[in-house]
Amino acid sequence: MKLIGSLTSPFVRKVRIVAAEKFIEYEFVVDVPWNDDSQVPAYNPLGKVPVWVVDDDKSLFDSRVIVEYLDNVSPAGHVLPKDARPRIAVKRWEALADGVCDAAALIFMEKKRPTGQQNPDWIRRQMTKVNAGLKTMSDELGQQSWCAGETFTLADIAVGCALGYLEFRFPEIDWRRAHPNLSELYDRLMQRPPFKDTVPVG
Repeated sequence: MKLIGSLTSPFVRKVRIVAAEKFIEYEFVVDVPWNDDSQVPAYNPLGKVPVWVVDDDKSLFDSRVIVEYLDNVSPAGHVLPKDARPRIAVKRWEALADGVCDAAALIFMEKKRPTGQQNPDWIRRQMTKVNAGLKTMSDELGQQSWCAGETFTLADIAVGCALGYLEFRFPEIDWRRAHPNLSELYDRLMQRPPFKDTVPVG
């Protein structure tokens, strides 16, 4: 099995953390999908990472699909509850965190364009989503240690990856001061080796 992805993508980081938490071994192939020589389209027609290639050379794409596959392929350390109601609660957290990442990535890509070609209204609209997502995560976390229930789950992994991406790409967003409970959660997550080992670089 192998994982194809970049060192900066929060979605790739999510998959790497889940695999590490579940002690799943794989080959990590670093590939930036927007490079001209990228091999990602050969495995994912949408040209996006992460891509998980299983042993029969079939590929899985979209981090949400991949992490669900990984949680089922190994019995160790389940990150998704088996019962429907708590499982949906965890998946809702994942969708919220992924949405923050999507909006932040759109801002990052827009700001890579020449200044005169950037759309300030578009950037503001995406930033509104980021800030609303952060507030919702903070409000719903409250004083809990973990996002969904009393144990560490995929919800915490997804939120941690979103916060790590903001810290990496947008240091000007002072989410730690605005949401100290999210800051405490991220610091707690960073004590886990899978989070330490996958800090975005690039």
